[in-house]
Parts: sequence; structure tokens; C-alpha cells
Amino acid sequence: MSSPMIAWMPVVNRIHRYLTTSNYAAQSINISSVEIHDVETAPEKRPRTLKHLLRANHVNHSIIYHNLQYHNHMPHLLGSSYLLGADVEQMQKIYDEEAKELEEWKDSPAEISETDWREFLGDKRYQRAYVDFFEDELALKFGYDWKRVAEEYLFTGKEPLVHGLIGGIGHPLIHLGYAYELSNKELAMEALAMASSSYNYLHKYLDNASYTKPSTYSTTSPLEILHKIADDIRFDGIFEGKGDHNIDTLFSQHEDLVLEHWNAWQITDPNKQFQDSQEAAVALLVNTAQPGTHAYDFFLVHILTTSHAVRILIPLIPKKFHISLVRQWWLLTIAVYVAQLRPKINDDIEVKPTKQWKYVEEKAVNGPWATDAHYVKALRAIKEAAFTWGDVHERYLAAAVTFADDFNGWTGFSSAEEESRN
Repeated sequence: MSSPMIAWMPVVNRIHRYLTTSNYAAQSINISSVEIHDVETAPEKRPRTLKHLLRANHVNHSIIYHNLQYHNHMPHLLGSSYLLGADVEQMQKIYDEEAKELEEWKDSPAEISETDWREFLGDKRYQRAYVDFFEDELALKFGYDWKRVAEEYLFTGKEPLVHGLIGGIGHPLIHLGYAYELSNKELAMEALAMASSSYNYLHKYLDNASYTKPSTYSTTSPLEILHKIADDIRFDGIFEGKGDHNIDTLFSQHEDLVLEHWNAWQITDPNKQFQDSQEAAVALLVNTAQPGTHAYDFFLVHILTTSHAVRILIPLIPKKFHISLVRQWWLLTIAVYVAQLRPKINDDIEVKPTKQWKYVEEKAVNGPWATDAHYVKALRAIKEAAFTWGDVHERYLAAAVTFADDFNGWTGFSSAEEESRN
């Protein structure tokens, strides 16, 4: 005869899932929107220039390129630089430099329609077809209201597309954030197409409530969990080296470990814990670089820039998706951190009060790395977090100044990726 405790465990787990997922759906994060910059209608030359350059990129360059491995960061770099004060000449320089490595559109194997658009999810060869499909929807069905197109395809249905935004290391999520912040229909259609083309198995962890279940421990601190992951010897030796290719292996062979730490984060105070998550994102980038190396992890920066995208989107999307979007980011964070071999997160860096945000902005727009999309995006993300939560102790400023001055290139690639980049 089975033990009463064992017999009751499935029931207990189902009750926990119901209460937890229902509670998460009922929770929301109450933060004000960032300023929305409507570059479509602004009459001044600077926003007009940004609009023209975004449109030129939309027309001329595919959103995924280099054997369908890289994502087009042109809008992220242009948008970040614009929001940090770049002038017309600086934005034009960015476009000219970034365009050198991008590729023209290639025809997809077939067109996509309203009846079969889900059949091609995750197939990057259909990126052009997805752009065409969403633009047709925009013109023929939604009266050129791009927000209605986004609402229809992101937030409705049994498995809404919003739960697949972390495919492609979160690039669809980042792209969508810029679409909303710049109120730009071309970026919105690209974001939907990128989400569709990059869609993968990660969506199931949000769509299927059975993956939300009791963990072996719980805490409200994401940084505490990251330290536990760093010390978890069960992850030792599972990868030979760093690289985003490790993520698929992690989920196929060690899913239980990922879910144990993912479910350990109990969200009971959404605003405070979202703030904690943004602090953790900054620490993952800035405080994992070993002193004197000047090398920052290319994949960990995506944790920061996706967190920034979540911050942009939360005030603008339906409340019932707030917590699931944050938990989606958290799943990506754990996956990338483990894939990059769990680098030690050092203590808080020293404050440097002699340099202020104007210095950081100047370094981003005019410094030697002003055409590096991830460098500029990271500085913009840290600044926005500081202004969202306040920076009385200037910790965000300290992180931004340290990164702005110390950065001398990206690290964290596998040997194969290093060869491909060179």
C-alpha cells in the first residue's frame, strides 16, 4: 500500500500550481511608462532622421542574417543613441557603419497566411514572409494601427506569442521594447516577425502551468538564487566551454535543475522584486568582469538589455502578462548564466561621484565604442533603471561609469563563435 504522503503529493502539487499561477496572473507591476518618442510624427529634423534610417533598414536589411545566426541590431543602436542625445550626423554614421555587415532580404520558401501562420513558427527562413504577413494584417485588417496588430498576435489565443519572446537570446523582446518606446510601426512588424522566426521550446514553460511547481527552496531575491546557482556543484563540468549553444543542451539534459532554481523565486511583492531583478541584471554584466581584464560577457549583456525591454513594456501591456513576462526573463537569465559557466558575481563596485550621467551619455554617443550596439544599449539600460528606481546611493551611476570607462571588447564566446566572428 502506498504511503499517504506519496498519494497526496500530486494533489498538493496541483493545488500549489493552481494557487501560484492564478496568483501570478492576478499580480501586476505598477510603474509609470518611460517617455514615448513618436518619431513617426515629430516634425524636427533629429526624429525625422531616425524615422528615415529605421525605414531604410527595414526596407534594405533582413532581421536575421549570417547563416540565420545573427540578429539585426541597427534599430537598437540607432534608438539608444537617439535617446542618449545623438545628433543627425552621429546617427547617419551609425547607419553607415552598421549597414556594412548586414544582409539584404532573401525570399522565403512560401508566403504565410492567417490560417497557417503558426505552422512556420521557429523557422528563420520565413522571416521575410512573416514581415509581409504582419504588414498585410496592418494594412488590410487593422487600419494601420500597429498596436492592434501587436495585441492580436502577442496577447490572444491559447499560446500567445508573448510567451515566446526569449527565443533567439531575447532579441525579439528587445526589438519589441524599442518598437513601443519609439512608437514605430516598422519596428513593431519586425519584432513580431522576429518573435515568430525565433520561437522555440522555451514558450512551454510559461504556457504550461505544470512547469510552475514547488522547488526545494524559495527566496524573494534573484541575486541570492544566482549565487546558489554559482555554488551548485551539479552544474560542474556539464559544458566544455562557454557559448549560447549550451542552452539547448541545458534544457534537454538538465531541465530539472533549471526549473528548481527558476521556481525558487517567489514573487510576493512585484514592484520590489522587479527592481531587484534589474539590479541583478546590472550586476551580472558589470560585476562579473574580473578586475584588470576589461572584458565583459557578450551573452550576459543580453540579460541587462532584455530586462530593460521588460521595463519598457510592463506599463504598456495587459496586466495579466506582467509577471509571466518577468518570469520569462528570469528563465532566460538562468539559462544564459549557466551557459556562460556561472561566473562569480563580485561585491558592489565603488561609487565614482566625480563623473555623472552626462559623462556616460557622452561616452556612449561619442566614445570609441559608440558604434557597438551592445555597449550603447547597456549604458542606456543602466541609466533607465537608475531613473526608474532612483539612485540615492549612486550604485547605478557607479556601474555605468565603470562599464563606460573599463570596457574594451566582448568575451564569452565559444571557440567556434570566435572563429566565426573573425
